[in-house]
Amino acid sequence: AWRVHAVDIDEHCAALTRENAAAHGLDNVDCWRSDWYAAVAGRYHLIVSNPPYIAADDPHLDVGDLRFEPRRALVAADAGLADLRHIAAQASDHLEAGGWLLLEHGYQQADACAAALRQAGFDQVSCIRDVGGCERVTLGCWPGAMSADAGVALVAE
Repeated sequence: AWRVHAVDIDEHCAALTRENAAAHGLDNVDCWRSDWYAAVAGRYHLIVSNPPYIAADDPHLDVGDLRFEPRRALVAADAGLADLRHIAAQASDHLEAGGWLLLEHGYQQADACAAALRQAGFDQVSCIRDVGGCERVTLGCWPGAMSADAGVALVAE
């Protein structure tokens, strides 16, 4: 019953998301091109993001499947933390009171991500571990009581 708004800075990726949603009969998913929150309007119950979070000098970029991914989709400034911090800092403009922000990040970035959420004013900050036991998602709740008519945004780059 949710309405999902997805964004990506790359129009090709946004178009592919629209095609995949249509192919699976998901008429509750909209996707468009946006540089983070630039084209995102309204307030949401939930914002989920898997932004670039790898440092430019990380040796993992040259091995395995990462070799074939566009660097823009993987690498962020400030040791991989710049985009995570930006998303956390700007989320309050787009979250309903009581809404949640979930950020996927690198296995060594949980503390920095949690600090960014706390600095931005989030409550109930915690981390979720992946199947390997690494803290890979940090989440926080925007203070207040949630309304019943907000939606979901997926903010990706």
